[in-house]
Amino acid sequence: MQRQRRFCAGLVLVSALSISAIIFAYQAPNAAAFDNARWGANFFPNIELTNQDGKKVRFYDDLVKDKIVVINLIYTRCVDSCPLETARLAQVQKLLGGAVGKEIFFYSISIDPKRDTPAVLKAYSEKYHAGPGWMFLTGKKEDIDLLSKKIGLYTEPDPNDSDGHAPSVLIGNEPTGQWMRNGATDNPRFLAMLIGDWLNNWKYSRSKKQQTYAEARPMKLDPGQYVFAGHCAACHTIGHGDKIGPDLVGVTSARNRDWLKRFIQEPDKVLAEKDPTAVTLFERYKQVRMPNLRLADGDVETVIKFLEQKTAEHNAKTLAKEQQTKNPRSSD
Repeated sequence: MQRQRRFCAGLVLVSALSISAIIFAYQAPNAAAFDNARWGANFFPNIELTNQDGKKVRFYDDLVKDKIVVINLIYTRCVDSCPLETARLAQVQKLLGGAVGKEIFFYSISIDPKRDTPAVLKAYSEKYHAGPGWMFLTGKKEDIDLLSKKIGLYTEPDPNDSDGHAPSVLIGNEPTGQWMRNGATDNPRFLAMLIGDWLNNWKYSRSKKQQTYAEARPMKLDPGQYVFAGHCAACHTIGHGDKIGPDLVGVTSARNRDWLKRFIQEPDKVLAEKDPTAVTLFERYKQVRMPNLRLADGDVETVIKFLEQKTAEHNAKTLAKEQQTKNPRSSD
């Protein structure tokens, strides 16, 4: 029952997140003065880290001081939250555009530094198309544990949890002392708005006239669109080419429905069983593992129907364009 309620709870969460952002922004002037003293140079451990290019950096002096930052914890062998988390942040980076690397900086710190060498992290960053301004960092395990506890991203190891940490992201503006933690797999547009508007105010407030909430249009979401946007769109498109994973246009007719349903629901198990199709996809797309998203049966059926619907729409548009090319006068 709890899993079946996930979709409805997600709809409520979208509104709740917006309300929370408003409350936090309203309280920011007071919070900034407090946090600026607490989260300054004397608060952050100035540990030494190494980025994916082998360069040594200091956490506070080189990475955080006088910057707007987005920080999360990952490890490259992760098969659950980290792939979605990294793909989601890649979407956020794309939405923020050229500001990343100039005004905003992304840092993904490995909690498995023994295995995650700079070379491994560099390959991992390339798989997810990380652009300039996004560092993947490793260092001493004890230093990283100290840092993650200090900034509130540490999770106690759980032998029953295949992932080992919570997918959270710390967003901060060090000069103003504004800091907040949010889900790293949240809606990418919401995260981009938090970073670009609330923290820096460099993009949205300049390009859009302020409106009252009374003028806001009611949100209309197709259930399949909601599930796809929240769980699949970070890695896949429908008819717009390959992304981190394959373009899913036509997948419902190309794959057996029972296989597709199980692969969406348990991709980790299907790959572990050396399923030929799963192995081929794994190798073709740079060995990026599709995470187990813990989708309920109803959500899987919903997203498959959405894929069928969008494929039909894509095929109809393609056919119309082909006919238009052959008979250009037909539209006169």
